[in-house]
Amino acid sequence: MIKKSLLAVSAVLFFSMKSFAQCAMCKTTVVNNVNNGELNLAEGLNFGIMYLFFTPYLVIAVVAFFWYRNSKSNARNKQYKSLS
Repeated sequence: MIKKSLLAVSAVLFFSMKSFAQCAMCKTTVVNNVNNGELNLAEGLNFGIMYLFFTPYLVIAVVAFFWYRNSKSNARNKQYKSLS
């Protein structure tokens, strides 16, 4: 169990290093475009960040809703069966 956890943590750290290298390039590009009066790239980047931020929460909310609805339906069916 500990070996699997250690392997998972090391894999996450190893693969996340590539994403850190792109932040400076993206920031520089956006700052240069905003200083030149071009806001399209900055707006698109902000939309992309918000999309990536909210998508997992939306998926979790949808799964939780269906799980709740299914468990409530199962509880109701068990109650009807016990009354019969």
